[in-house]
Amino acid sequence: MEKELKYEAAYAELQSIVRKMENDELDIDQMSEQLKRAQELIKLCKDKLTKTDEEIKKILAQD
Repeated sequence: MEKELKYEAAYAELQSIVRKMENDELDIDQMSEQLKRAQELIKLCKDKLTKTDEEIKKILAQD
């Protein structure tokens, strides 16, 4: 079982992929692979942000 990736690590990996794409450091095969990984990371980050936002709103509503 893979350990859950923390938001900061996912975001850092996503930034690395973007930087490589911007600097043309990937060949066409790597580009496809890295784009798929970037999509996974974006979803993970978005889900974590949404969950955290909901938790914060829930906490604030208790006051």
